[in-house]
Amino acid sequence: MTKEKILVTSALPYANGPIHLGHLSGAYLPADIYVRYKRLNGDDVIYICGSDEHGVPITISADKEKVKPQVIIDRFHEANKKAFKRFGMSFDNYSRTSLPIHHETAKEFFLEFYNHGLFTEKKSLQFYDDKVNMFLPDRYVEGTCPKCGNEEARSDECENCGSLYDPSELKNPKSKISGGTPTLKETTHYYFPLGKYQPALEKYVDEMNEKYGWKDNVLNYCRGWFKDGLKDRAITRDLDWGIKVPVVGATGKVIYVWFEAVLGYISSTKELSQQKNDPDLWKKYWQDPKTKYIAFIGKDNVVFHTIIFPAILMAWNGLGKEQYCLPQNVPANEFLNFEGKKFSKSRNWGIDVDEFLDLFEPDLLRYTLAANLPETRDTDFFWTEFQLRNNSELADILGNFINRTFTFVFKHFDGKVPTLGKLEKIDEEMLKEISVYPKRVADLFEKYKIRDGVNEIMNLARDGNKYFNDSEPWKTVKSDKEKCGTTLNICLQAIYSLAELFSPVLPFSTEKLFVMLNTKPVDWNDCGKSNLKEGHQLNPSEILFPKIEDEKIETQVNKLPKPESEKEKIDLITYDDFMKIQLRTAEVIEAEKVAKSEKLLKLKVRVDNEERQVIAGIAKSYQPENLIGKKVVIVANLQPAKLMGLESRGMILAVETKDGSLEVLNVPESVNNGTRVK
Repeated sequence: MTKEKILVTSALPYANGPIHLGHLSGAYLPADIYVRYKRLNGDDVIYICGSDEHGVPITISADKEKVKPQVIIDRFHEANKKAFKRFGMSFDNYSRTSLPIHHETAKEFFLEFYNHGLFTEKKSLQFYDDKVNMFLPDRYVEGTCPKCGNEEARSDECENCGSLYDPSELKNPKSKISGGTPTLKETTHYYFPLGKYQPALEKYVDEMNEKYGWKDNVLNYCRGWFKDGLKDRAITRDLDWGIKVPVVGATGKVIYVWFEAVLGYISSTKELSQQKNDPDLWKKYWQDPKTKYIAFIGKDNVVFHTIIFPAILMAWNGLGKEQYCLPQNVPANEFLNFEGKKFSKSRNWGIDVDEFLDLFEPDLLRYTLAANLPETRDTDFFWTEFQLRNNSELADILGNFINRTFTFVFKHFDGKVPTLGKLEKIDEEMLKEISVYPKRVADLFEKYKIRDGVNEIMNLARDGNKYFNDSEPWKTVKSDKEKCGTTLNICLQAIYSLAELFSPVLPFSTEKLFVMLNTKPVDWNDCGKSNLKEGHQLNPSEILFPKIEDEKIETQVNKLPKPESEKEKIDLITYDDFMKIQLRTAEVIEAEKVAKSEKLLKLKVRVDNEERQVIAGIAKSYQPENLIGKKVVIVANLQPAKLMGLESRGMILAVETKDGSLEVLNVPESVNNGTRVK
């Protein structure tokens, strides 16, 4: 098999706060598992990451603490680097964008584009706080979204509905520094011609998808942006913190973080070159057309890695200089929630990685997250599910299989691998199962289906337990010791394979398991073979996965904040209030996805003889074509509202299922459209 040269990056986390479990599920754990697997496969892999240390989130944190930004980035860079190490991340380099090598790299790109006349200089209106005499970047302004009415929208973007707009459109703007109402003031910035690269970007996305199969969520996001048309994008900001714009007359301006942060992958690889005393090492990956570049991110970073970063690299390549590789695939994950809600530092909702690892071993967390990765939809971390995964799967399935096998071998065969005797049908079937798992798991990992791959590995442990039980070695050890030895030999071969297959997921536990087996990993494609020789001496076993007691989990659950306001309680209404709500049946006659939204569908429904448009947040649970013809229940007398600029005249009733998806309320075919629900 041809070995690959692979460059893997994970999104650079902001150094303005601690890493939490949601971060791990998005861009880091999936990448780490993939990288560890590819190394075991013998591929040439480097894994690059680092702290994003510029931009407004840093200055906001610094303002809150009344310290310099440098204090914030130094604290959280070191803290997060340590947390990643404790968790078992296998970065080849974890850099930071405040280093001189990054500043030099960003300035090099800026000046090349500037000197070739790529930028345009434009005047625009930006919010200005007269009380503190400074321009306000987007995150320093909060107001009401002109599209959906969200009262916590930024000056030019709403996270609730995904809309982009001019700062002048924001309603009720308020400065997050002084609390006053900012004014719009003219300023001048350099703009990158993103629209110029739209045809090339569309071709690039289509080709990569055709060759390598991009995720639907990534494709939908890209196509939404293409449909709206890419526009020139400001590349500078009026800020004190950041990389100074390296041209005369740009006093008080820095390079916008969206432009320079993605270049942190390149500068981090350059730093690795310096560490290894190989000045050209970084070029061997970034500028070799044979490189397979995979960018692992969360869904909030899709546009930067599928449109903006590729456009920057295209612009550089178009100057006739050294050619950079573009991402071959961008396997973006959805979000991980905590106990049914978004992670929120302000509401003290969630748990940081360091906090978690002070309580439990890292492999327990790695497995729980890996088995429930938000690859196609948002998922949740629940303390009770964490306990169940550990106790029922790691302890009762994997751990039990290992422990009972080792116990038998040490008790009846002096801790040595028994002889493989005459094979019966049950033995041959188990050996065959062991042999097919490496390819089965590899096929899933190669398609970035990490969660499915992890669950498949646990299936081998299930097969091992079933084989052990069906073979009944506790009986054969008395009646046919040779047969018992054959059973245990095959069980040990399965455990050897499990050690290798699980090593990308459970690096700390499998390291102990390899010590118990008194051996080392082999090439991934060889791990399904009988690698333990007859007579090989094992080392005594240990309990790898102790069970977690209820009390320990209850302690964590009891720490969760309780509802603080009446808003979180059930508000009772009168019968008359309820009668004002008109619930009516309707038939879905048209359905399509809303561009640039992962949650919304645009539906046309028929109520009686009337047709109306309803925008429903059910896109993650339904394909549009599967809704056509369905009879549903709508709130028919709601005031019309606009979502993503589209009018919605009603609300579809749906319930949340156990897995977090939404299911619309179905109505029997015998019920006429427009019938009032009572």
